[in-house]
Amino acid sequence: MGVPMARRLVEAGHQVTTWRRGTGVSPAAAVEGAELVITMLSDPAAVREVLTSALPGLRDGATVVEMSTIGPQAVRELRGLLPPSVELVDAPVLGSVGPAADGTLTVLAGGDVTRCVKVLSVFGPVREVGPLGAGAAMKLAVMSALVPAQVLLAEAFAYGAAHGVDRAALAEVLAGTPLGGLAERLAMPPAETRFALGLAAKDLGLAAWEGATMATAARLRLQQAQAAGLGDRDLTAIADHLAPRDHLAAGDLLATGDHPAAGDHAGGVAVSRAVPVNPPTVPATNGMYSHAVRVGDMLYVSGQAALDEHGTVLGDGSMESQAEHVFEGIARILADQGAAFADIAFIRTYLTDMDQRAGYGKVRRKYITGTPPASTTVEVSKLFMPGLLLEIDLIVALPRPM
Repeated sequence: MGVPMARRLVEAGHQVTTWRRGTGVSPAAAVEGAELVITMLSDPAAVREVLTSALPGLRDGATVVEMSTIGPQAVRELRGLLPPSVELVDAPVLGSVGPAADGTLTVLAGGDVTRCVKVLSVFGPVREVGPLGAGAAMKLAVMSALVPAQVLLAEAFAYGAAHGVDRAALAEVLAGTPLGGLAERLAMPPAETRFALGLAAKDLGLAAWEGATMATAARLRLQQAQAAGLGDRDLTAIADHLAPRDHLAAGDLLATGDHPAAGDHAGGVAVSRAVPVNPPTVPATNGMYSHAVRVGDMLYVSGQAALDEHGTVLGDGSMESQAEHVFEGIARILADQGAAFADIAFIRTYLTDMDQRAGYGKVRRKYITGTPPASTTVEVSKLFMPGLLLEIDLIVALPRPM
């Protein structure tokens, strides 16, 4: 997206310096002296990393326009990261590579766009949707409808194939419905990646909330496709991923009306029994484990500790502060899967000092209310990083989509 957008700025007569990760040039050097800085990156962690590195080069009075899809919470964090003398606008876009090249993106702007609306108009019509963070929220609300709709249509094509329905004929019938445009794209997918399947899964993860049952189910489908190596493919690849395999006859599929178990051929697709869950709202792991793994309707959550995205211990020396960070991270993991604290079946806590359990318990009672889950609390001599006072792992019974 960034390449055609930068090209449009140059063609419009603006003086443009481009930068991408891995070039060896520091972000601070790239933004030095710039009146307007635009970021278009993959996720919240990437945006935080780049803007943190760019801080020494940002001039007083500069405006940062964040155009990635990172969600309103990340936008609020960026506002706290940037100095008060630097303006911030969140302006994610609707559209993919083609619209980026021809200037027909829809820009969803949150905040005061007075200084940047002329530049943003180069990319397409600018829709001012409210205060800072409103653009990010609007983008995720739209994606919460568009992405699950495409997954639903992929399942419709899979169902049709399983029952002998001609794919082209189904697409033609769907063309006469409000879903016609999306159905046509799935029936005739582009050769190139316009919107990566992995980014679609990321967007649904950022938009996760307890009531998002349909989006949660769609995200699970996309995570399964990612596990099958389709994360960099266009989102339309979900249709082929869900299509019945040749070795299953159409008449054999769903003939009994039974619900396949996790790991069985659901709708003719071999579904991985263990699906990794690493929400973009939670600091990334070191690559040696996943924050959680979903197996059917159960979620197994790895030990959560008070660490930031750089692996630095948060709440140094304070049991209550570290417990707050841990439970906030757990809340994001649960929300990513459409669950809540009431769905926790078992919680296990490791404390380095049992004498501080009262402080831990005070925080725990804020998050876990009502009937308590099964629980074990043990004292350990030390945890995997110096300064950590507690670690918590969980087993969660996930709610079934209605």
